[in-house]
Amino acid sequence: MKPAWDSLMDEYKDHSSILIADVDCTAAGKPLCDAAGVKGYPTLKHGDPASMEDYKGGRDEKALKEFAKSMKPSCSPANIELCDDEKKAEITRLQAMPVVALDALIEEKEKLLEDSEKNFKAAVEKLQASYEKLQKDKEDTANQVKESGLGLIKAVKAMKASGKSEL
Repeated sequence: MKPAWDSLMDEYKDHSSILIADVDCTAAGKPLCDAAGVKGYPTLKHGDPASMEDYKGGRDEKALKEFAKSMKPSCSPANIELCDDEKKAEITRLQAMPVVALDALIEEKEKLLEDSEKNFKAAVEKLQASYEKLQKDKEDTANQVKESGLGLIKAVKAMKASGKSEL
């Protein structure tokens, strides 16, 4: 993917409203990556720098170039003229709030995300434990069935089917 990304960065290096860049999240870029919610590598993000979204498309050069061609400035406080009336009203309402109130709102929303992530991880752990128990039960049953003579029963049946006498 890196060669495709490097090609895309080169293609858009002088673009007036689109930035294609890479950040080393293990070094100087770590604070930026933490703020953008990067959890694994490589992670592709797009959108307003203050509210980046995960890229979920293909990772080959063709898919990346197609996505880049579709990028354009979007509705945001920096591009309010691109917003519909409802979004303009929401931005205006938020802009009227004191920074302390915005911080509280951000904290509340981030807490919802954190709680959702915790609930998800707990449910996955339960599913994993259930899966492991079911897997063990299945293996135990298979071993019990084999030990109870399934192989011998199949051998006797095969012999009868072949028409050979037992003695």
